[in-house]
Amino acid sequence: MDILNHIMSALPLIFSVEVIIAMIIGTVVGITVGALPGLSATMGIAVLIPLTFTMEPLVALGMVAGIYNGAMYGGSIPAILLRIPGTPAGIATVFDGYPMAQKGQARLALKISLVSSAIGSAVSAVALLALAPPLAAIALKFGPADYFWLALFGMTTIAVLLSSNPAKGLLSTCLGLVAGMVGIDAMTGSERFAFGSMDLLSGINIIVLLTGLFAIPPAIDLAAKSIFEKKATQLDLPDERVRWKPFIPVWIKSSVLGVVIGIIPALGGNIAAVLAWNEQRRSDPNNDQYGKGEPKGVAAPECANNADTAATLIPALTLGIPGSAVAAVILGALLVHGLRPGPQLFRDDPEIVFGFMLTMFVTAILMFVIGRFGARAFVHVLKAPTTLLAPMIICLAVVGIYSIHNSMFEVWLMLFFGVLGYGMERLDIPTAPAVLAVILGPMAEESLRRALLISGGSFDYLVQSWISWIIIAMIAVTLIVPLWKRLRRSQPSSGDQE
Repeated sequence: MDILNHIMSALPLIFSVEVIIAMIIGTVVGITVGALPGLSATMGIAVLIPLTFTMEPLVALGMVAGIYNGAMYGGSIPAILLRIPGTPAGIATVFDGYPMAQKGQARLALKISLVSSAIGSAVSAVALLALAPPLAAIALKFGPADYFWLALFGMTTIAVLLSSNPAKGLLSTCLGLVAGMVGIDAMTGSERFAFGSMDLLSGINIIVLLTGLFAIPPAIDLAAKSIFEKKATQLDLPDERVRWKPFIPVWIKSSVLGVVIGIIPALGGNIAAVLAWNEQRRSDPNNDQYGKGEPKGVAAPECANNADTAATLIPALTLGIPGSAVAAVILGALLVHGLRPGPQLFRDDPEIVFGFMLTMFVTAILMFVIGRFGARAFVHVLKAPTTLLAPMIICLAVVGIYSIHNSMFEVWLMLFFGVLGYGMERLDIPTAPAVLAVILGPMAEESLRRALLISGGSFDYLVQSWISWIIIAMIAVTLIVPLWKRLRRSQPSSGDQE
């Protein structure tokens, strides 16, 4: 009943003029960003956050929700038309979307993608509303020791699962931990890693780090590569009527798969899309048509990767553990507006958090409306020259960062993290673990020190709770399974030994 009351209290807020305008703008920007190959929802939100400081929290979060949902659909536009996934989650859409475009069914493929994306996003938002509050109630039972292990679990999970090489993921996490310790220690007042600089005494602003790692590297890539050489497929065929009934089982199966994968940290929309496409092909009697322009091969991945969007926010909002890079950036947006992710968010600011969850549902509807009437216009965005787009992204990032504290030092710091992020990507070192470590590192440190203060310095207190033991077991599994698999692959088979 409390959940229903909170939803009813949030409804008038999200239907205010300011929030509706913010959601519309965010959705348009998100579709445009997703439609540009090389850009992503993560980058779009990272660039947006510094520009939302003067907005009310729900207005800013409504715009974030629009960008997130819109970008996931927008990635299918270049995937279908150019065989270039606009976002990583659009990879599986290429398999059947581009062959459909080659057969003159580009508009049909875009329509199927739009409807499937809207359904997936709506299901994901409902799952967020249904599952997040109960999980937050359970999280209220966590003590300082439990939060320490939880933060450690979040960092190790992302570090190990987000990279093909766990060592590189852990290296990225360590870089984030160092960055998170810069500044004055809140408990002792001592200076840490500031090197005598007054600008570093307050620590590294999370927005500076996010913008540097996620907005600058794609801009450098766009400047270094020519990715707009191909012409967009002309959509001059008449609009085709679609029989939607055969797609219903596809949407149900793919939505469930996307929600489940979204809740699991570090998997993400690209894995959800590939698994949904593969499962649909496996279960279809006409599986030999997949990869050759089968419409259901477009519906399954698009529904799954959009069902992942709000679901990946479930652990982020309730436990403060982001399950993906974009969830980490959204947590940064919450922190910027003075909202601390975790169970206390549902207790202290229920109208805002429930309002944000409702905006995920409303923007799914807006995405369908805007995509239905603006598909042709979005196609022309692909013609934007790289030489113009890359400087615009960098200039927008510089202006946004400078506007935080009117500090050129933070601008240079952002550019430094941008170059560092570009180098990490070239070396196949994931940047998401570094961002998560900056967010979760201080939480882990604070919880550990509080637990030791409560126990008088006894480490036994860290393992007294059954919740702690469950999380420790999950950490062990996370670390051991990849190492075991790597060890088995490295051992020669009996045939090789002979």
